[in-house]
Amino acid sequence: MARQAQKQESGDERIVARLAAAIHEHRLAPGVKLNEDEVGEVYGVSRTVVRAALQKLAHMHLVDLRRNRGAFVAQPTVKEAREVFEARALLEPRTARSAAERMTEADIALLQRHIDDEHKALDAGDTGRALHLSGLFHIEIARIADQDTIAEFITQLVSRSSLIIALYWQRRAALCESHAHDALLRALAAGNGPLAEELMKSHLLDLLTSLDLRARGSVPQSLKEALSE
Repeated sequence: MARQAQKQESGDERIVARLAAAIHEHRLAPGVKLNEDEVGEVYGVSRTVVRAALQKLAHMHLVDLRRNRGAFVAQPTVKEAREVFEARALLEPRTARSAAERMTEADIALLQRHIDDEHKALDAGDTGRALHLSGLFHIEIARIADQDTIAEFITQLVSRSSLIIALYWQRRAALCESHAHDALLRALAAGNGPLAEELMKSHLLDLLTSLDLRARGSVPQSLKEALSE
């Protein structure tokens, strides 16, 4: 019985990870319905496993569960969008300062790999993956700062930012631009906390101004097509 529960939990987490990646990489647009049978067919799992995964994604604010209607990729409102970026602007600059004081050579190498992979994704025209990698770059900075509670908040905020950009993106610069991350990494590697704080603040402001918060919309798509990897 315990083994069966462990197997189901493992299956849940696998589906959570795959659906979350599809959402973060904008293969699943906000508002798309996540039919339990279709998702189960794509991943070869039962509706029970899919339902448990969708519950976890709802807890992460990536999925909306609507009574008698099913599960949908979340659609943040303009109010939510502003609140998410206001929260990031409060937390991340100070976190960048703390990270600069704790950087190791291994941390610098890891962040550089994120930037390199982001460049490759952009060069390949895979803006969804580039955006996902950009978010991971910010999450790693929070981890390096060694502030677990704040890092948990930032991880959730970055995750929700992906949906916001999918809805309100008006220009390519909505992706974390390469030069912004490069400059930030140089400040972090130099241990320059005040500069890292200022660069993070201006970077988040630029990201916010890349969004058109006057309108919203999403494009329906085939679930099977979106989830194909």
